[in-house]
This record gives sequence, C-alpha cells and structure tokens, in this order.
Amino acid sequence: MLQGIPITHVLIVSSFMFFTGVCGFIIRRNMITILMSIELILNAVNINLVVFNKYLFPDQLQGHFFALFVVGIAAAEASVAIALIINIYRRLNSISVDKVNEMKY
Repeated sequence: MLQGIPITHVLIVSSFMFFTGVCGFIIRRNMITILMSIELILNAVNINLVVFNKYLFPDQLQGHFFALFVVGIAAAEASVAIALIINIYRRLNSISVDKVNEMKY
C-alpha cells in the first residue's frame, strides 16, 4: 500500500488536512461547513493512525482497527449533527451559527 511513499509525504498531507479542518472550524459560520471541517480533522487522524501503524508495526492491525472506530464515531456524529441542523433550520430558517444564539429566548 505505502511501499514507495516516504512517511514525511503522508504526514505533510495529513497535517495539511488537519489544519485546513481546524481553520475551517474556527473561521466559518455555517454549520454545514463546520461539520465538514470536523470530518476533515477526523480523516487526517485516520491517515495518521494507518500510516504510523504501517511504519511502526507492519504485521499488526491496531491502527486500522482504531481508524475503523473513528469512522464509526464520525458517522454517528454526522447523523446527529445533520439532524440538529435540520431542526435548527426548521425553527430559524437559517443554519448560521450566529443565529443559533437566538434559540435561548
């Protein structure tokens, strides 16, 4: 799978994905883009888990199993978040994070 690719190249791509997700989470005000940013962060973590497992312990599969658990958690998180976003849109007719503050009143 990763025979000719150095670990530094994969870690650079994973770091770029992670910090793009963090930047999108901090900067954006739309709930859908925030959810996509969280997914980017989780995918970067999955890449790190698989790559470090491949390079440190090539005969074992713990990194792959942890990555599968993270994918399952991400799927559950996405389904709950989309359900919340749909309910917020029905109530406020907007998915902006700034308008969610109005739900308190």
